[in-house]
Amino acid sequence: MDVAVERFGRIDAVVNNTGHPAKAELFSLSDTDWQQGYELILGSVIRLARLVMPVMLRQKHGTFLNISSYAAKQPELSRPISSVFRAALSAWTRVHAEAGAPYGIRVNSILPGFVDSYTVDQTIIDTIPMKRIGRLEELAKAAAFLLSDDGSYITGQNLLMDGGMVRVI
Repeated sequence: MDVAVERFGRIDAVVNNTGHPAKAELFSLSDTDWQQGYELILGSVIRLARLVMPVMLRQKHGTFLNISSYAAKQPELSRPISSVFRAALSAWTRVHAEAGAPYGIRVNSILPGFVDSYTVDQTIIDTIPMKRIGRLEELAKAAAFLLSDDGSYITGQNLLMDGGMVRVI
């Protein structure tokens, strides 16, 4: 962060994107597994926000974008740690957005479904109403929009990009 501010004089955007934590049967996950999941998905985002917010507050401008998962809205027993902490990340997105909005700082999340960055089984694809997985280019375009001035009135949102797979209202 210091290098970015020193070199460019400002920080306009932060994109948080994490991997997937341990996957195991719910009650076989250890405290360490849960702690590592927290650190990976939520703790790292909160710490980075604490570091960058003073810079953006001075600027009276900035945007945070969290890349999360559809599991924030549709938890899955097969991915318990991810499901729990991605739901928490959605809540963090909302409270962070509310704290930053009066100062010109926006915070949003994208909740992708299955995308072409990894192999997806056809049985999963068959459950998606659009009958295909998302393309990374589609995700990138949505991210670019939310980070740009074109998305300047959007904050505190958790945008599902899942081809209609999650059936919530």
